[in-house]
Amino acid sequence: MPTESSRVRSMNETRDRILDVALEVLGENPDAGMGDIASAAGVVRRTVYGHFPSRLDLIRTLTERAVTEVTAVLTEVNASDAEADATWVEFIARVWPVAHRYRVLLALRRGEYGEAIHGLLGPVDELLADLVKRGQDSDVFAQHLPAGILSQVAYGAVFAIADSDRPNGTLGARAATITSLLMLGVPETRAIALVGDQP
Repeated sequence: MPTESSRVRSMNETRDRILDVALEVLGENPDAGMGDIASAAGVVRRTVYGHFPSRLDLIRTLTERAVTEVTAVLTEVNASDAEADATWVEFIARVWPVAHRYRVLLALRRGEYGEAIHGLLGPVDELLADLVKRGQDSDVFAQHLPAGILSQVAYGAVFAIADSDRPNGTLGARAATITSLLMLGVPETRAIALVGDQP
């Protein structure tokens, strides 16, 4: 007979699998329904609804997961004494492996769940704006836009490249990093030197 802890572990594994599958399914089709996610996860709809009573609950949980992951990386790279542009490079290098997983949140942010996602992404937006402001204050980043907007433009470019890069993978982190640095106002020669031999 299964113990209470093994039952809880099994439920958590199912929940995590649903979340992982949901990211994939929504990444392919942001309008996918709970039934699509259930069948892709190999469970019945009732199981999905047992963990996430509504599609908004599912989206909110995916967003919280992304925020936790990205804020941890941002907080860690921001703690270094490196110049803001070098810190940005380190951040993109660390976030790139998960960028394609969470790019769907940008699409969903523009839709009916925009307000909920926007609210949850607040900590990430603030940390990015702080990093860009630090770069602007030390004349490393351009000052033609406020830090909050400039950081979103540069970060959005990273996700746009992650989104378009999926089928054949020819652009990659290097292209995303250089493009976002150029958008931040870093001269091309400096951007290329910062990225170095990154694949």
